[in-house]
Amino acid sequence: MGLHDNGTDGPVAGTGAGAGADADDEELAALALKILVAGGFGVGKTTLVGSVSEIRPLRTEEALSQAGELVDDTDGVDQKTTTTVAMDFGRITIRSGLSLYLFGTPGQDRFWFMWDELSQGALGAVVLADTRRLEDCFPAVDYFEHRRIPFVVAVNCFTEARHYGAHEVSRALDLDQGTPVVLCDARDRDSGKEVLIRLVEYAGRVHTARLLESVEPQAGSV
Repeated sequence: MGLHDNGTDGPVAGTGAGAGADADDEELAALALKILVAGGFGVGKTTLVGSVSEIRPLRTEEALSQAGELVDDTDGVDQKTTTTVAMDFGRITIRSGLSLYLFGTPGQDRFWFMWDELSQGALGAVVLADTRRLEDCFPAVDYFEHRRIPFVVAVNCFTEARHYGAHEVSRALDLDQGTPVVLCDARDRDSGKEVLIRLVEYAGRVHTARLLESVEPQAGSV
């Protein structure tokens, strides 16, 4: 589920270092969950990671070039001047003891080879969608469905785009029943944080259900 301990350089827990050891115990007990932020080209992945991250986000953006015009579809995002060529990275603390590490995936087809590496150990994913270019998020939806990675679809509500309800988007994307669809503004920290909370809650339910399914046959065979 992408959980790991946050190590420190201080005294090792249980060495009798007093308050320092207690602080290390608390640090080591914290959960860090890996979350992917995916979607089509220009949908707002970099914006979402940057708006919610409590640290300065790592970005690997390069200026769009004339050569890229032959392979990058900029229809509907004509004002976009840069593109992510590797990943975006940020971190947000949801509550005490629970942090999310955010990995924004590149949107263009030619960078999809990186998705397998980025998805290793991920708890779940956010698939950002733009209703003006809804078809652009189909590859991300297919990717996570086939690999059984829990995800939510977050519709980035651009001002100039026609607004659709969550049910309409779910039906248009032919999502599996129960896959959450939420409306958001990728520029707004609170809106982005709400999307991440929904994902953690949903992914937690999915992973718990799968764990119970794997245990039940063994229990029945006793």
